[in-house]
Amino acid sequence: MATGITADALRARLEEVLAPTRLEVLDESWQHEGHAGADGTGFGTHFRVRIASPQFTGRSRVAQHRLVYDALQDFVDRGLHALAIETL
Repeated sequence: MATGITADALRARLEEVLAPTRLEVLDESWQHEGHAGADGTGFGTHFRVRIASPQFTGRSRVAQHRLVYDALQDFVDRGLHALAIETL
């Protein structure tokens, strides 16, 4: 069953919550077909986020990642299986 999650939806949420100065969201689900969490559609389950935000200043990498996860938690609850985060 498809998650209905899109890179555009993740991008919009991150822009709203973290006001990034740089943001790239890639749906890499097609690379994980047959792996855990893949839903057979090739979309909406595995994402990579590259992000820079003023809210990261003075925070550890773990704290930066937590901000991203917190912003996207409802997507995780809906079926986002894997999220690779690169904070800049």
